[in-house]
Amino acid sequence: MYLAIKRIFDFISSLVVLLLLTPLLLPIIVLLKITSEGEVFYFQERIGMFNKPFMIFKFATMMKNSSKMKGGYITVKNDPRLTFMGGFLRKSKINELPQLLNILLGHMSVVGPRPVMRVSFESYPENIQKVIYNSKPGLTGIGSIIFRDEEELITEVKNNGGDIWDFYKNVIYPFKGDLELWYQNNKSFVLDLKLIFMTAWVILFPNSRLYEKWFKDLPKRTF
Repeated sequence: MYLAIKRIFDFISSLVVLLLLTPLLLPIIVLLKITSEGEVFYFQERIGMFNKPFMIFKFATMMKNSSKMKGGYITVKNDPRLTFMGGFLRKSKINELPQLLNILLGHMSVVGPRPVMRVSFESYPENIQKVIYNSKPGLTGIGSIIFRDEEELITEVKNNGGDIWDFYKNVIYPFKGDLELWYQNNKSFVLDLKLIFMTAWVILFPNSRLYEKWFKDLPKRTF
């Protein structure tokens, strides 16, 4: 029953939001077309439900072939590879809105574990890899809420001379995996609604830690 309700909610909510946001999305598409090297959308393979790959949709925020430039697939705050509108689109999370199409097509859900690249997926501990995508990946989720400051965190590691990829592999991914295990063990339609509200809340109030009061049994972040 939960999965049926979730799919109906995903389809209706993503369709309605897309229609409501059309007046916002069309100007962004035009601005991206006349700036940002003319690229509007960015397509990348991500790991989806039951560990099967799919193509994720985003607004383009980085220069063409940015993954082959210094920094690779990791983006830091004020990254020089960001396009004219890239910084704003990423900070506001507007660059994620094309994933509403992924939700309509059934690749994703509104709430679930964030879909990652294969190289990132393989950095999860093996026990996490086996279960993390037993649910469809989501536009938002507990990991997105707690790691809304991820770029700032990575920038701090870089500025302190640390190894960014080592930090991802040995600190961020194990903790993200624990968060997604928490979601898998507690998932329900009510929890999904709470996570949607909390996503909007932390966008409006970035420094809020209200989620700690709502979800008292969450794994504790120590970094």
